[in-house]
Amino acid sequence: MKTKNVDFIVTPNPPHFVGDGFRVHNFIPGVQGMDMQSMDPFIMMDYNSKHVFPPADKPKGVGVHPHKGFETVTIAYKGKVEHHDSSGGGGIIGEGEIQWMTAGKGVLHKEFHEKEWSKTGGIFQMVQLWVNLPKKDKSTAPKYQAVQYDEISRVELPNNAGTIEVIAGEHQGVKGTASTFTPIHMMNAKLKKGGKAEFNFPANYTTTLLLIEGSIRVNGKEEIPTEHLALMDRDGEHFEIEATEDTIVLVLSGEPINEPIAAHGPFVMNTREELVEAFQDFNEGKFGTLE
Repeated sequence: MKTKNVDFIVTPNPPHFVGDGFRVHNFIPGVQGMDMQSMDPFIMMDYNSKHVFPPADKPKGVGVHPHKGFETVTIAYKGKVEHHDSSGGGGIIGEGEIQWMTAGKGVLHKEFHEKEWSKTGGIFQMVQLWVNLPKKDKSTAPKYQAVQYDEISRVELPNNAGTIEVIAGEHQGVKGTASTFTPIHMMNAKLKKGGKAEFNFPANYTTTLLLIEGSIRVNGKEEIPTEHLALMDRDGEHFEIEATEDTIVLVLSGEPINEPIAAHGPFVMNTREELVEAFQDFNEGKFGTLE
């Protein structure tokens, strides 16, 4: 099996606020070679690195807004976030948990710091991804998946080296909890210093490693520091990571959908005509209502 190596390493962009509750570094679309088309099926990635929010009586976040044609995935590392949408989906996720919303044919949603957490404040750390949907599924009914901490599938590594939390896809025969429309592997590799983990993904898959905590060495060569992203090449299938300190790595690998992408604001479709239709549907109230 051929080795999959690091293509390049991405330094985080300066942070900016989304609403008043998410202070994020944008990785996708990002540097040259990391636009929506080339990173498909991962068409947006914002990383809310550790940020301390003071106590607040009114929860901070992002108010009601629409989405259509893709899925949003929020992975919580620190803090708590609350979600509500116009299809009736909603819930609270905390440290180590995931919310996965399928916008499909159109939905309104809002997300805020959880009310009780807001009253005390604290360290907030999250990743939000947009995962593309293929044309045949862009008009699917909205859906919401809340993956609680004790529902996450886990692979314990030999010699007490760490744990692989499988959110979606598969690792060493262990399947993830979340359902996906296209082949996607999503996992947190939580390694102790000196711990090693091996991964195998098809060569053509879009594969990235985001360093949430600590640092790693890939294939015994490239060093990836905290809060940096490594984009892997498409020439091989197998790679190994070694933690040079206690580490959390978000590992993503997905099969490109290889369809045209037409994106504007909160809508991701295949053609400009479909974008116009999405705006019409939204303006005509077809995404439902949400206070």
